[in-house]
Amino acid sequence: MDLKFIKLTEPTAAIAEHFERWEYDPKLIPLIRPHHDRASLETYEPVTMKDLEQRLEHDQIYLIYLQGQLVGEMDYQIDPRHLYKKETGTAWIGIVLGEEAARGKGIGYLALQYLEKEIRQQGLQRVELGVFEFNTVAIKLYQKAGYNEIARIPNFTYWQDKLWQDIRMEKYLEHGTDRIV
Repeated sequence: MDLKFIKLTEPTAAIAEHFERWEYDPKLIPLIRPHHDRASLETYEPVTMKDLEQRLEHDQIYLIYLQGQLVGEMDYQIDPRHLYKKETGTAWIGIVLGEEAARGKGIGYLALQYLEKEIRQQGLQRVELGVFEFNTVAIKLYQKAGYNEIARIPNFTYWQDKLWQDIRMEKYLEHGTDRIV
């Protein structure tokens, strides 16, 4: 499998178009960000190069390429305000496999390993994430990779005519290794 992870340093219009397509893909809309009600779920706002530039002020973003095609993105922030467990030296992560062709091939697991390696190289020791309770595929991925549930935030996101929990998970990284522990 020809898989590459490339750090985003300068957004382009083409990259912004990919992010926008993923952001509004009906299969991904409920998975990418929380929604408080049906109106918020159906709201459309374009993704621009300026949006990506603003994200780069706080996020380390990596593009995921499969066979030379951009298929997803992953990112981390250091000590953001929305951490459940306020522990200094924590990376908050997110992974989006935007293209259907990239799903179900183990790319999410490989992306997670790469992201953890980058986080370790920054000297960080803890990773936290949030995953909506209906995203069972992602929950299984994170459990397989050694993440443990630390909390559930009720009524966090709207989908399928009801509010769902956000499951917060964490993992402590072992330094001096490039493998998942």
